[in-house]
Amino acid sequence: MDHQPPPFFKRGPAPVALLSFYVALSVALLVVDARMQTLEVLRQALSLFTHPVQHLAHLPAQLLDNAGSYFVSVSRLQEDNAQLKRVRLENVTTLLRTQQLEVENERLRKLLGVKERQQASGQLAQILYSARDPYSRRIVIDKGQQDKVIAGQPVIDDAGIVGQVTRVFPFVAEVTLITDKEQAVPVQIVRTGQRSVVFGLGNGQLELRFLPANADVQEGDVLVTSGLDGIFLPGFPVAKVTHIERNTSYSFARILCMPLAGVENFSEVMILDPRPAVALPEHLAREAAGRDVKSTARSGLAKKKRLKKD
Repeated sequence: MDHQPPPFFKRGPAPVALLSFYVALSVALLVVDARMQTLEVLRQALSLFTHPVQHLAHLPAQLLDNAGSYFVSVSRLQEDNAQLKRVRLENVTTLLRTQQLEVENERLRKLLGVKERQQASGQLAQILYSARDPYSRRIVIDKGQQDKVIAGQPVIDDAGIVGQVTRVFPFVAEVTLITDKEQAVPVQIVRTGQRSVVFGLGNGQLELRFLPANADVQEGDVLVTSGLDGIFLPGFPVAKVTHIERNTSYSFARILCMPLAGVENFSEVMILDPRPAVALPEHLAREAAGRDVKSTARSGLAKKKRLKKD
């Protein structure tokens, strides 16, 4: 007897061919999106529909957290309040003197004709959750395009630099922490004033690179932003040196640091406003424009000579 299936089930390509086609299509889409960012608009459009679902998924956990904080005893709150009052009274003299020094510093800078420091301003944001990629150090905050957040804005907390906004969606934004492998921050050692760059290691630590083996660096040195990148304002705490390895066979020392900000904690952060572009003086702008014109003319002459030779 003939047990062959009906012709209807023989139609269409083989399952292996379909699988190979879809796998190749998926790989091609991944490569194109990684190289050209062609699916960014589609990703933002999908976030409009997925954001309510994510909010509903996190709602039970938020309700439990709120319920736990609601049933905190009144005596503990009173103790915390009394302790904060004692700390405030202990630090009031230092605070008053710091404010006076700040006023004197501004007055002296005006007398010397030195440009005033840029004032830091921004908006508060709540950390919602960590990114789903286990190989990166990123968090998602509850501010997005509707709050005028743009990529590149610095993010800080009450202790120092947390990271930088790298991707913005309509209602949320993604922040890359300074401990991520692809993040680098120009810093300055407070004790010596020496400048360098600190890089994330991806494991919660930072590495201070490009310093010679005999550099004047000690464990416990505090690193602050130097402001040379045009993104972070100078003077914000970044990290503290925890371990130094000096090897005469290498040109640079291996210096490990720990971030001062709570980069691995879930709390509130502040998104700083972008730094305004610094305008060049008129004589420097004219010199730069002249160099651009000369370089353009030279490139045009070189192209003409190559065409004549051809």
